[in-house]
Amino acid sequence: MILRSYSLSLVLVLTSAPVLAQQTPTPTPPTAPAVTQTEPRETIEGQLSQDRTVIAIPALATPAVATVAGLRTDNLGRQIADVIAADLERSGLYAPLGPGSVRAITMPEVTAPRFADWKARNAENVVHGFVRASGTGGLIVGCYLYDTALGSELVRQGFEIQPGDWRRAAHKCADAIYSRLSGESPFFDSRIAYIAESGPKGNRTKQLAIMDSDGGNHKFITNGQALALSPRFSPDYKKIVYVSYLADRVRVFIYDVDSGTQKLVTESRNATFAPRWSPDGRQILFSMAVGGNTDIYRISAEGGTPVRLTTAPGIDVGGSFSPDGKKIVFESDRSGSQQLYTMNIDGSNQQRISFGGGRYATPEWSPRGDLIAFTRMGGGEFRIGVMTPSGGGVRMLTNSWQDEAPTWAPNGRVIQFFRTTPGREGKSSIWQVDLTGVNLRRLPTPRDGSDPSWGPIRP
Repeated sequence: MILRSYSLSLVLVLTSAPVLAQQTPTPTPPTAPAVTQTEPRETIEGQLSQDRTVIAIPALATPAVATVAGLRTDNLGRQIADVIAADLERSGLYAPLGPGSVRAITMPEVTAPRFADWKARNAENVVHGFVRASGTGGLIVGCYLYDTALGSELVRQGFEIQPGDWRRAAHKCADAIYSRLSGESPFFDSRIAYIAESGPKGNRTKQLAIMDSDGGNHKFITNGQALALSPRFSPDYKKIVYVSYLADRVRVFIYDVDSGTQKLVTESRNATFAPRWSPDGRQILFSMAVGGNTDIYRISAEGGTPVRLTTAPGIDVGGSFSPDGKKIVFESDRSGSQQLYTMNIDGSNQQRISFGGGRYATPEWSPRGDLIAFTRMGGGEFRIGVMTPSGGGVRMLTNSWQDEAPTWAPNGRVIQFFRTTPGREGKSSIWQVDLTGVNLRRLPTPRDGSDPSWGPIRP
């Protein structure tokens, strides 16, 4: 399997492949071992538990210190372990003991852990691994997960990588560990598209930018000459749709991540915003204001004539497809205030689903199909919440002055959004929260950030 990152590649080495066996013997795993924490840690209401599993993650060992493309294998062993620990900590389920707080391991320990040492640190699991030069200008990274109580191996992953892709190997290791212990789908090896902002609040430069899910490998896509808004990754990760404003020309572009080129989907002098992909990547929803009325339109990703889906007086905006492609959730002020509605993909059967206090906006359907995230506005505050597709089970996850524009992790368990601080010089930044509403943290960005879009797991 080849995982491409622009001109770089990451090649997954099957766990039975000789490349790992050359360094470590393949142990015979026990038959159907009993493993702790293999089921999702949920309460009866479906919320994530706040109990955290302690996982020891020492620096990855190296058989012989080598320098590859200016990177030392011993230093990379620690850096990869740091990224794995940070990923698992961000999930909200685990309390990692990273390489800064545990002893280093030797190469023989990679497949023969000293379990008593880790049980003494109250670690329920331990992660071991190695980094070595491949001999062809690349690196080989191996990572293993063990249950310390049972003394059994739970995960074995190996990667042959180009040196610049070492962070992807770390994310892939963390994904394998997270999935094995939680029973959930992975989400660390994914990317975020967002709008990088700079300049005074009333005249901001807004550029399209992308970064890893933890803020690493940041890259600006547009130069800021045109105003970039509302980015969204395509379902196959290969493209980003966004809106570009330059003078009185409003365009919807699709940017190709691999080639760095873009193509025009539609152009208008009317205000156009909030483009969203269909699950199959063939259609794009967007909103456009024509003659004082704002409606939702659907257009082929190849361009063509837009099809109008809503006709009610007022403002209809923010369409988001259900994962099965059969429904669309959107916001509308047709009832007198912003509320959430669903409709079929042809615009039929429009039904209101939000009835709580305040106004509701920016809905996005979870990739699992079970929830819709939204922004609720009331009492001078914007907060992020979730509800079921029928409008029930409303649960607020944040409680700040202005949180808005939620976007889902690929596994539907974590939400990113942007937060703006009060005042004339208010700053915006990217944050994320899990479904408990407890595990809240800010993502690092080189400039202010808004309107994030969490892409799918990278191929």
